Amino acid sequence: MAYLKNDDIKAIKEMFQKDLKGDVNLMFFYDDKKEVCEYCSETRELLKELASTDSRIKLAEYDINKSQKEAKFLGIDKVPALVIGGSKIYNAFYFGIPAGYEFASLLEDIVDASKGITRLSAATKERLKDLKKPVDIKVFVTPTCPWCPKAVRIAHQFAMENKFITSSMIESSEFMQLSEKFKVMAVPKIVINNDMSFEGAQPEEKFLEYVMDAAK
Repeated sequence: MAYLKNDDIKAIKEMFQKDLKGDVNLMFFYDDKKEVCEYCSETRELLKELASTDSRIKLAEYDINKSQKEAKFLGIDKVPALVIGGSKIYNAFYFGIPAGYEFASLLEDIVDASKGITRLSAATKERLKDLKKPVDIKVFVTPTCPWCPKAVRIAHQFAMENKFITSSMIESSEFMQLSEKFKVMAVPKIVINNDMSFEGAQPEEKFLEYVMDAAK
């Protein structure tokens, strides 16, 4: 089954031809057991189609049961999971299929990883340099949420700019136990360091304040 339409493929190829500057590594972790990972096979096919649009996108697949060393090193504890790397590996994760509106987040992350720079403002980048303590950002989303990609993109760019930040997109319906644990009633819901949270796609400056407060 093809997940990308011909028009989508054409647009993606044009985008990558124009914007990609270097190789991008997509590290995909899966479990073939459907009862363990309902959307692993769909996620794999989507990523294969995406990788086929440009030779600079390198897709590596890891069975989480056979690649526990790699999973532990990267901090992967659930599947489907996707880690993005360019000249270095970023702590920017996708847990769950990056479909629907979230596919746009993935495309923009790939472009940023290829360039080694983000689209955050100069002021935000400067402030992030001061952050020296670990900060974990979870962004709960659904594929049908049009406001979620903005939150995911800001969180992922924070992680790309500062090695102390880990940010994860979590598809809430695929990880119901986590959603229940963090009382996800609406998306995007952002949870920082497991104890601070807010809802909605906040502006970059406001999102940054939450992150810096969590690091104090």
